[in-house]
Amino acid sequence: MKSSASRIETLMSAGIDIGTSTTKLVISRFSLMNMAGGTHVPRIEIIDKEILYRSPIFRTPLRSPTVIDIEKVEQLVLEEYEKAGVHSQQIQTGAVIITGETATKQNAEEMVHHLSDAAGEFLVATAGPDLEGIIAAKGSGAYEYAKKTGKSVANIDIGGGTANIAVYYADKLAGTCTLHIGGRLIEFEGQRVKSISPPIQKLLKQEGWTLEIGDSKDHPTVEKVTIWMAQMMARVLSKSTTSQDDVLILGHHPEWKDSIDTIMISGGISECMYKHEDPDYSKAVYDDIGMQLADALQQEVSLQEWEWIIPEETVRATVLGAGTQTTNISGATIQVESSQLPQKNLPVFEVSFENQIDIGIEKLQSSMKQAIAMYDPGREGQNFVLYFTDLPYLSFKDVQAVAKELLESRYVKPKPEQPLIIVLQSDHAKVLGQTLQAQEPNQSILCVDQVDVEHGDYMDIGQTLQSGVVPVVIKTLTFHS
Repeated sequence: MKSSASRIETLMSAGIDIGTSTTKLVISRFSLMNMAGGTHVPRIEIIDKEILYRSPIFRTPLRSPTVIDIEKVEQLVLEEYEKAGVHSQQIQTGAVIITGETATKQNAEEMVHHLSDAAGEFLVATAGPDLEGIIAAKGSGAYEYAKKTGKSVANIDIGGGTANIAVYYADKLAGTCTLHIGGRLIEFEGQRVKSISPPIQKLLKQEGWTLEIGDSKDHPTVEKVTIWMAQMMARVLSKSTTSQDDVLILGHHPEWKDSIDTIMISGGISECMYKHEDPDYSKAVYDDIGMQLADALQQEVSLQEWEWIIPEETVRATVLGAGTQTTNISGATIQVESSQLPQKNLPVFEVSFENQIDIGIEKLQSSMKQAIAMYDPGREGQNFVLYFTDLPYLSFKDVQAVAKELLESRYVKPKPEQPLIIVLQSDHAKVLGQTLQAQEPNQSILCVDQVDVEHGDYMDIGQTLQSGVVPVVIKTLTFHS
């Protein structure tokens, strides 16, 4: 007779991606099971994932160039739920992701909160460009390919407004970069140019090219722009950019250190190349430079330096990268303050100690700043998890030094009084947590270990159980096919 511990539980998940050009939705079902024996601490794992419904690809509803049509987006989502045969009350997890230039719209944040209320219990993330790149790399299959082969792989997710690059060396994120490269940066109406985005206007001025609204869509400058974008992409990948490239670099320059072996292109421009989708299933109508940009990338000689791999997902990489969760139980030797629980939707930022205590301590303040730049660019006080990996053997003196530097580093946060939340790969949570508490009794500390997380995940930490452990929900922003 099977014990109740082996019963299978199911969760319904929705992924919703509202991008510069397109909006799409995926409904999935996960089967969960306790994989530990009856006498062991429970360990819940996802044993199966099934995609129940993929929506058509819709043009993102806008009221104006700067305002999302919230009512139409909600109507679209609820109509797709109905077609899928699900109600919002059945959706227990998932993500609403706002990507590309849509995240800069005046009412983007209002829309995400509104939609999460209407569409179920969601992880809500107004994704910044770095996070978009990470999500897309996991949804396209690039992350899995890098992990499986040990190669350095650049996933380039190119949509309507931006190209988000995430580079993985095996299973480690090596860096990101975002570019003003996308299909909707020049739009057409009939045979004429309808709009030219500000970054492209700057490029035209810099290069001394002429293109104006009302010009023919076959104007030679249009081709010059797409070829320039393709050549710039090669310079970014090889880290050989010039000051001229700054005109289309959004935020920071490429961060990865070593060379790239393989490239994978996802996003709407990838769909123009590979045509994975059934054309009858796309409700979005494009009238922009998307096809020309796809051709320019494929024909650019300097991009042939790298091995090209066809992605598992093209235009759906981000939405498929936005829905999965796993549930874990922490280790038993932890330090948490029950009054500060539960904590929800905490993004995870990895800090590798590289097996050297001095290197790890030196990284703490800069890691805190990088985490704020990635997860709280508006400095509104979004808290996050610092995930310590590759720790060496720690003496008590080392633990005290780490605790001291952590307490000093918290002052770079917009709200230093927030709980300091640390997850450790190794079994040091209780000693580090108690040391932090001893050094600063007024600081709230949540320190847990034996939890399998990755950089870019989101996590929830539940109330302490009788056994002294805490349930931890990892919202891994990926869909492994």
